[in-house]
Amino acid sequence: MDKMFIMLCCGAGMSSGFLANQARKAAKKRKLDTTIEARSHTDVNGYLSSISILMLGPHYGGELPKWKSLCDPYHVPVVVIPQDIYAQLNGDALIQLALDTLGK
Repeated sequence: MDKMFIMLCCGAGMSSGFLANQARKAAKKRKLDTTIEARSHTDVNGYLSSISILMLGPHYGGELPKWKSLCDPYHVPVVVIPQDIYAQLNGDALIQLALDTLGK
């Protein structure tokens, strides 16, 4: 499997940072070659050409069409992280969602 670059996006990148940390642990357990970063919504544009998937915090669900239009030219899928995964900081479920979305 190719290296995956998973970008989590929230307001300041802080709350998603906790989830990213748990996702890194889950990816390591699964022996996946991944980079997982949490960034503020204002930082995402600079990464579009290098990320595999953009995962939005649940509070950005209403902006999904905007993010899809930004990511489509780069062939980057965009998903909204379900509230239960986000609230429980369930890194393993987040990794599974990314894998499922990417068809891996």
